[in-house]
Amino acid sequence: MKDRVILHCDLNNFYASAECVSHEEWKGVPLAVCGDPNARHGVVLAKNEIAKKAGIKTGETIWQARLKAPGLVVVPPHFDLYMSYSKQMFALYNDYTDRVEPFGADECWLDVTGSRNLFGDGEQIADAIRERVKKESGLTCSVGVSFNKVFAKLGSDLKKPDATTVISRDNFKQRIWCLKADEMLMIGRRTYEKLVKLNIVTIGDLAVADEKVLKDTFGINGVKMKRYACGDDDEPVREAVKHREMKSIGHGMTTIRDIETEEEARDLIFYLSERVAARMRKNGVRGSLVSVGMRDSKLFSIVRQRSMPVPTYSSDEIAKSALSLFLDNWNGDPMRTVTVAVSKFEDTDEPKQLSFFDDSVRNDKLEKLDETLDKLNNKYGNIVHRANLLGKDFLYDKSDAEDFLPFQR
Repeated sequence: MKDRVILHCDLNNFYASAECVSHEEWKGVPLAVCGDPNARHGVVLAKNEIAKKAGIKTGETIWQARLKAPGLVVVPPHFDLYMSYSKQMFALYNDYTDRVEPFGADECWLDVTGSRNLFGDGEQIADAIRERVKKESGLTCSVGVSFNKVFAKLGSDLKKPDATTVISRDNFKQRIWCLKADEMLMIGRRTYEKLVKLNIVTIGDLAVADEKVLKDTFGINGVKMKRYACGDDDEPVREAVKHREMKSIGHGMTTIRDIETEEEARDLIFYLSERVAARMRKNGVRGSLVSVGMRDSKLFSIVRQRSMPVPTYSSDEIAKSALSLFLDNWNGDPMRTVTVAVSKFEDTDEPKQLSFFDDSVRNDKLEKLDETLDKLNNKYGNIVHRANLLGKDFLYDKSDAEDFLPFQR
């Protein structure tokens, strides 16, 4: 059986590049997209290639960035603009295959194994995509080509901007085994620190490491890391779907910057829970099982679930259970994507057993509060928001953006 051909397409400096393409006067100057450009303590969310070469880093303060590039142009994020480009690129990728799996608004995997008779080999397809991206949007794209998802992602990271990198079964040991192990997906900072203590520094070290030691230290994930380092990754590229049978209702977000503190996790989970609860009320269902999905910037992901005390569509009750589940399973590594979902539905029209227990009474009160807020927001146009969500620079626009769903995981 021949190897699969997997591409990973990564739009270079996406948010900042979109701003520069949309404003002719900003081409050729250092630019940073910042959460609050009017605040001295605001932070850099994204930067263009010129700003990157000046040493500006994501997450540093605006005043620090301006010391490195005195002529720095600072702009607020414009998510409608970014999502418009995302949709355009998503449509472009679908011209080459129906197997397109998004990894955020600016990255996608493509399985082009069955497309080679039409478009050529993987490298030719990657080059064609890069040229079309440049011609049709003005953006640039780096593409990794490999026989699995992990190496394709690694390839797109190796050479930027606007480059194609091929990691084949014949060359992967020479190309990537010399790299630090934390360059590989699913290996975050804390995991890498533990690997170094085991004398595992590079991807090559990981590939030849003792499997029993890895399993004893990291559990089944240790075995997966070794397998990935050896090129043994058979995870499929999932087909993007537009419609699903409603067995669960969920909302996920790839945040603008990684979630690093418990407070940020709480704010994000409450935001996601509000979106989920609102859609549950709209569909006339209560749920009794909450799930939380967590994915870090290295692609390590887990999903955990827990029953709630009573079936509910209260955003507070969902958030309370989801946050507890998140904190019980979070190892402290920065999180890139978080998803909250609820399942095990019952219709709100079904008879509800009365109870004098605290959980049931409290839930009834919270549900009535949410119903009242729904009426106010529907009548006057989203006038009520949680105070703790105001000014959070890691969240998208606070609207319930169904248009973003192809890029939410």
